[in-house]
Order: sequence, then C-alpha cells, then structure tokens
Amino acid sequence: MMTSRVPAAVDALLAILRAAPGLADVMVIDGPPRTNLSGTERLYIGHQPDGGPAVSLAQDFASAGARTRDEAFAIHCYAETWSGDTDMQVHRLRVFELVGEVETALRATNDAPTAPTLNSSVLWAHVTAGDLTQDQGEGARAGVVFTVTCQARI
Repeated sequence: MMTSRVPAAVDALLAILRAAPGLADVMVIDGPPRTNLSGTERLYIGHQPDGGPAVSLAQDFASAGARTRDEAFAIHCYAETWSGDTDMQVHRLRVFELVGEVETALRATNDAPTAPTLNSSVLWAHVTAGDLTQDQGEGARAGVVFTVTCQARI
C-alpha cells in the first residue's frame, strides 16, 4: 500500500520540468547539487541551499472510517542564475523568468492536461511561495527558494 504520494510527485515534477521548452537550456537537478556542475542556470527540485528539508508533508484521515487519507506537502525547490559579471539586475530578472517557467509548466494545456496533477500523482500542484536571495562574490548570483505545494488523496 502506498503511504505517500511524495515520491511519485517529485518524479513527475522532474519529468515535466525537464521536458518544458522554456527550461531546455537549464540544468534541472534532482536533489542537492553535485560537484563539477557546468552551466550558469540551475533548477534544483527537492533542495534548499540552507540545508532545509527536501519535502515537508502532513497527513490526516480524509473522513470518518479511516479508509482514505489526505496528504498535503510542499516540494522545496531552488532556482539560480550566476556569472562572473556584477550586473545583479540581469540575474534577478532571469531567475524570476525561471520560476515563471516552472509556473507555466504546471498549468494545464491541451498538450499537457495532467501538468497540474503532476501526471495524476496528486489532486493539484502549484507554486505558492518564494524568497529571493542575491550575492556578489566572484560575480553576481540571484536565487529564488520556492515551494511547489501539492494536495493528494491516499
């Protein structure tokens, strides 16, 4: 018996984002960063740069009789863009474009009618929160920690 829809939802989110035309040149990474990453635009699914949880979840009985359960969960994600230059505005705008592409990929269309349900793994999913981070070190970096919130029935 399935005790959570989290694994199926994370896998579906990764598949949807990796197939999204607007993210074709962006590295979509499952979980925390690996070493020796190339590319200046990255999207991490199930990772927060401060080391927080990959997914937060809660369950409760869906009704009397305890035959089904409702599950609400948040998949924590992080988008970042960086380069050796110091133009923060360019990176700030671009990182919000990346999050916008995630929002677009999670909307139902004729070509992707099950996108908001993460390929039928949840009842619905959508981007619900985010925090912008910026830093100047060896160049400009802008990031958005954001949440894909899901509701499921198990």
